[in-house]
Amino acid sequence: MPGHRTRWTTTAILTTTAAVAATLTLTSCSDDDTPSSVASKAASAFASATAEAGRQLDDIKGGVDAKDAVSLGDPTTDADGRATVEVTVENTTDSTRSFTAQINFRDEDGNLLDAAAVTVSDVPAGKTGKGTARSTRDLSGEVKAEVARALRY
Repeated sequence: MPGHRTRWTTTAILTTTAAVAATLTLTSCSDDDTPSSVASKAASAFASATAEAGRQLDDIKGGVDAKDAVSLGDPTTDADGRATVEVTVENTTDSTRSFTAQINFRDEDGNLLDAAAVTVSDVPAGKTGKGTARSTRDLSGEVKAEVARALRY
C-alpha cells in the first residue's frame, strides 16, 4: 500500500522523543541554565513531538480523511507516568485498510500538552481495529485526549 507505515515507526519516534527529553533533563542541571532556558528547551521538545506526529500523517500518500472513523477510550496514566488512550478505528470500506491518527492530549482547561501518532494496520473490511496512543512525556493532572487528524489508506 502506498504510504503504509509500520508500527515500529511510532516506537522509533517515541524512543527518539524520550532520548530528547532525557537530554533536556540532564542538561537542565548545568549552572548556565536559567528557568526560562529550561522552559524554552522543554517547549522545543514538545513542539518537536507535535510536529513529528503531524509529519507522520503528512507522509502518507493517498490517504483519505477518517477522523469520524476513530474513537477513543478514557485516558489513563501508565507506570511510567505517560498518558495512554485506546484508539479504535472502524473500516467501513470493502477492503483491508490501515489508519494513522494524531491524538492530542490536553489538560482540563483545553491547553495542548502533547501529541502522538498511532497506526492501526491492516483492518479487515467492515471490521474494527485497536491501537494505543501514548504521550511522549510524563503528563500530570487530568488529561483529556482528542483525535486531531486521522487518515485511512
